[in-house]
Amino acid sequence: MIPFNQPALTGNEEAYLIQAIRNRKISGDGHFTQLCHQWIEKTFRCPKALLTPSCTHALEMAAVLMEIGHGDEVIMPSYTFSSTANAFALHGANIVFVDIRPDTMNIDERLIEQAINHRTKAIVVVHYAGVACEMDAIMKLADKYGLFVVEDAAQGVMSMYKGRPLGTIGHFGCYSFHETKNFTSGEGGALLINDQRYVDRAEVIREKGTNRKQFLQGQVDKYSWVDIGSSFLPSELNAAYLYAQFEKAEEINTDRLSSWHTYYNELADLERAEKIKCPHIPENCQHNAHMFYIKVRDIEERSKFISYLKSKGIMAVFHYVPLHSSKAGQRVGTFHGNDQFTTNESERLVRLPMYYGLTNDSINYITDCIRGFYETRT
Repeated sequence: MIPFNQPALTGNEEAYLIQAIRNRKISGDGHFTQLCHQWIEKTFRCPKALLTPSCTHALEMAAVLMEIGHGDEVIMPSYTFSSTANAFALHGANIVFVDIRPDTMNIDERLIEQAINHRTKAIVVVHYAGVACEMDAIMKLADKYGLFVVEDAAQGVMSMYKGRPLGTIGHFGCYSFHETKNFTSGEGGALLINDQRYVDRAEVIREKGTNRKQFLQGQVDKYSWVDIGSSFLPSELNAAYLYAQFEKAEEINTDRLSSWHTYYNELADLERAEKIKCPHIPENCQHNAHMFYIKVRDIEERSKFISYLKSKGIMAVFHYVPLHSSKAGQRVGTFHGNDQFTTNESERLVRLPMYYGLTNDSINYITDCIRGFYETRT
């Protein structure tokens, strides 16, 4: 079986885990956590980065920093993971879902303004498959109406929009280092704080609402509870594993992009024959090959396609069921305007195997099997 995903293993992970254990510092904010913070800040030119236990936690920290409360409205796409909405619904926000663009599967920036009213507090964008949303238009809207922008860049580490790293354009950026992502710590994430006004409070919120950092730096003689917060620190073991991945970030990125382009070239004939649709990358976007997906005709063909590949030893999967059609989504949110593309496009999408170390032989086998599937349907 060719798996859908395989976590990257680059060489130093085991050694760094052992080093962290021998340092007798395996709780949060140790040596490797600080190295990870420095790497993110330097690589992406970010004012402040804080590792979190997951991207979900990073989104929840952003919600606290923005003081999201009951009656506030937060605009986002419905085609995303539940965490994108949960982080704000947990604080009483009403979620306003907006349709997506069929070319990138990202929120349609042209529809956002129609959903804004006096209760709107934030726009949450999701950079699907590591391909950027149209951030210039979105930031312009946010400035016009005095709104926060949160980038759910869970899939966007190492991707760019007009030369700017994803996660560094909005007020807050949220990364994921889950096992399925390009760079992993098993479970993990990071909050990027791009507005200096929120850095000090973010550090307090991350430390259960205490001023512990000031205490450790000798700025206060004892630390105490000064704000709301929670335990938003990952283990030092997670950070040790992650730092080994950061050291090989360019190698991982190059390898995945090579696989992505091999898929794209091998499947071009099927796209020309209008059997499938391959991903679209806008001219101003530099993606990170987080995934390679294709779109088939409809949900019925997708089910047969996935079953066929499974019979050939290939694991391919679909992705999100739109949140507005889910039980929880109907309770905490509403869909603004018409669902022209979100549901239809989500039912066509299939993700193919993609991971660091995927061989060209495997990709050629996968694409040969895809051709075989369509040969049986002519």
